[in-house]
Amino acid sequence: MKTIVVLTGAGISAESGIRTFRDSDGLWEEHHVEDVATFEAWQRNQELVLEFYNQRRKQLYEVQPNAAHYALVELEKKFNVQIITQNVDDLHERAGSTNVLHLHGELKKVRSTVDENLIYELKGWELKKGDLCEKGSQLRPHIVWFGEAVPQIVPASRLAEKADIFMVIGTSMNVYPAAGLLSYAPSSCIKYLIDPNAKDNYYVRNLSIIKEKAGIGIPLLIEELLKD
Repeated sequence: MKTIVVLTGAGISAESGIRTFRDSDGLWEEHHVEDVATFEAWQRNQELVLEFYNQRRKQLYEVQPNAAHYALVELEKKFNVQIITQNVDDLHERAGSTNVLHLHGELKKVRSTVDENLIYELKGWELKKGDLCEKGSQLRPHIVWFGEAVPQIVPASRLAEKADIFMVIGTSMNVYPAAGLLSYAPSSCIKYLIDPNAKDNYYVRNLSIIKEKAGIGIPLLIEELLKD
């Protein structure tokens, strides 16, 4: 069974109604990154950071997976599908994908501020100041903030090395270290980039570019892959 590794970014979730950081109406316009997505911000103003992620979490409960998420599930009928996502939502899992690696954390989880290995499923959408881990420290969002290490990048790169087909969906390929994962894929493997804003000057061997939104481009591509 061939292995398909799929790297997804904000573009795939945007079609479900989740606002993205870099779109014209994105969250960065309301909050500077240094105010809500760094450890320094957490130390400076926990209430603001908690409220920022509470609102994102609340929205996540109001949206549903879209056609692109469901199309990737169909691939599992014929391929070993490994999804690496930069997104912190759970839309891949809710659509039915069984192998999902989250590079940047998970919005519905929280963790201890004194022991990063103490990770909990949050009940509901609200994390409050005074919510403590079993060691008595404040819980924080289980999110990789800017300036923090990305622990899952090593297992992600190992997955990329095993790809027979590598798909990049809804990401600008400008955010590292995630953008470097394509370089770990074997040079002989077939590669696809699905993004309406994709450039034409990617110097990558065996790369096909599909300039469509995920909800259109992915079902069409997957229909072809399942035919072969």
